[in-house]
Amino acid sequence: MKRKKRMVLCLLIIIVLVGIGVNYPIQTALIFHDGESGELTAFLPLNKNDSFSITFTHSIHLSDVVEKYRVTDDLQIEQYEIIYEEFGIGMPHNALENEEFIYEDGKYHIRNMEHQFGSLNIRNGEVVSNHRLAWDNIDSAQTYCEVPFNDYFEPGTWYKVEVDWITLLDYWEGERIHE
Repeated sequence: MKRKKRMVLCLLIIIVLVGIGVNYPIQTALIFHDGESGELTAFLPLNKNDSFSITFTHSIHLSDVVEKYRVTDDLQIEQYEIIYEEFGIGMPHNALENEEFIYEDGKYHIRNMEHQFGSLNIRNGEVVSNHRLAWDNIDSAQTYCEVPFNDYFEPGTWYKVEVDWITLLDYWEGERIHE
């Protein structure tokens, strides 16, 4: 009887340790949550001060818009630059205080932006579905990586994007974005 109790206790301890282990934060990442269900859909491992960009084709003037971001020390998303070719609906027409507005190589740049966000809501285009995610990958021979959203997300769906810690369980459940 005593042996049975010990085995049950050992089994319970193992179950608790495994439960804690798979739910322990292991890596910071750019996380894409389904906008409807909130479930983790995909993630891109990133660290503090890493940068990434999201490029989309503007639905009206059909030219690329590049929004550049970095991960802050407190895991916020900071937009530091936007690049576009044409003025139009939804496009800024000037820089704010301390920002720099320049025209270079046929494109408008607003630099030195410091817009911080806890999360972003992003819809993968349905009519013009050409969103791309890019980042610098120091762990690979290919240092600059870019992938189409359509490789990971359904056109027309929206996602809440944030930087946070992922657990081992998240790592197993979500799809890792890679080059």
